[in-house]
Amino acid sequence: MSLTDDEILLLEQLLHEEKVDNLNKKFTTIDEETNPNYKLLFEAVNSQKWGYMNGKPALLSGYAGVVLEGSSRSGKTWSGVDIIIYLATIKHKGEKTTINIYRETYNEFKTTLYDDFKRRLDDYNLPNPFDNAKEVPSFRIDKTTIHFLGDGKHGGGCDYAFFNEGMMIKNEIFDQVEMRCRKLWWMDYNPSFTDHWVFDKVLLRKDVAFLRTTFQNNPFISAGELNKILSYEPWLPESYDVTTDGVYYNGLPVADNNQPPPHPVNVAQGTANEFMWKVYGLGLRGAMKGVIFEGVVWIDEFPDYLGYIGVNDFGFTSDPNAFCKFVETEDTIYVEPLIYKPIETAKILCAAIESHNFDKETTIVCDSSDKRVSEKNGVVQMVSDMQVLGWNAVKVSKIKSVTYWILSMKEKRICIVKNHLYKEIKKEVENYKWLEINGIQVNIPIDKYNHFWDAIRYGHMAWNTDSTVESERN
Repeated sequence: MSLTDDEILLLEQLLHEEKVDNLNKKFTTIDEETNPNYKLLFEAVNSQKWGYMNGKPALLSGYAGVVLEGSSRSGKTWSGVDIIIYLATIKHKGEKTTINIYRETYNEFKTTLYDDFKRRLDDYNLPNPFDNAKEVPSFRIDKTTIHFLGDGKHGGGCDYAFFNEGMMIKNEIFDQVEMRCRKLWWMDYNPSFTDHWVFDKVLLRKDVAFLRTTFQNNPFISAGELNKILSYEPWLPESYDVTTDGVYYNGLPVADNNQPPPHPVNVAQGTANEFMWKVYGLGLRGAMKGVIFEGVVWIDEFPDYLGYIGVNDFGFTSDPNAFCKFVETEDTIYVEPLIYKPIETAKILCAAIESHNFDKETTIVCDSSDKRVSEKNGVVQMVSDMQVLGWNAVKVSKIKSVTYWILSMKEKRICIVKNHLYKEIKKEVENYKWLEINGIQVNIPIDKYNHFWDAIRYGHMAWNTDSTVESERN
């Protein structure tokens, strides 16, 4: 029995309505098929408990914000679009609600979120302003108004804020928006940087939820998108391990001298790209080009049984004072960072060192000069003052170049204790690199991200030169 045209149209309408109903159910049904990015956003939205503290409205429990970090096509942005539709059609249906979405520039919306919203609004049979309009600075879903803001505009107050590709948004814009956000904010990004204000000022907050995902968390990725990402893989699949600290092969970090077997297809066809694979495939924070110490190994404990010395690079106001426990063997350098903050006087520094159970008789190898301060008020005076206070502080004798000793250090495995200073030290590990002049790398280290590394270099110099350490005791 054949159907009439009207019956076919009715059937198509009923099937579409059933599809929309099933999609709507997925907004509130969290199960194993739910993208983890959406799951976290949904839980953050619905777990907030608001009340009063000291007579003022306050978030009593739950998260103020959510950060979604990960590879390309992991469902981060798609989940952001879905949570906006959920907020407008279910959570705040019939309520006047404002959601602001931010990118570095407004024009970027036209090649990204415009298309995402166009497709998703059609899926839910919602009014769609993106079908014909070239410019959609704002639109409504039910009584919720969604604004697209870029070019440094922070807009007015909002109930929710979404920072799309948050790595490209300035810290001051984020701060201004957060002050005006009444309920919850979230951001997503591909981690193409290793040093960023988000890592320092946002991820460490207890009221911020964090999730890292990859394209493997997205079962709906298209074949074309999947193949493009997989084409970046530079190594033989399953020949290496991936952790939050990076990529490992044979138990050691992947470096120039420790490479997994090459990918048999991607390398041959010229698509293999280590940086692109790490960031957009594995969702890891991208290592800077020209990083000096690639093969760092993070360890749990310092081998105290080997004996050790202290190493110190002074930092007085803006620069941190880096103090570490140090020992070296024939093939390995072991380091435990203990202090990493500005310290202005020898008395304060010695008290800090003593708090880490350091013996006064243990040698502490220190910097011996600083062009930015005088002999009277700089590092030479600090060493002298430490000696007066009874500590065995000595100045390192800089008889060879910085580059010489860096290259000497690179011949050994460097093991660093992963402790309370991990964030600060990891930033130096990932960003201390060779200088580039007109795009050409030269064997001169940049004068940045080097406080920890300078302290380690002093220890290496003292350990490997008979006359490197000179005592100034009287």
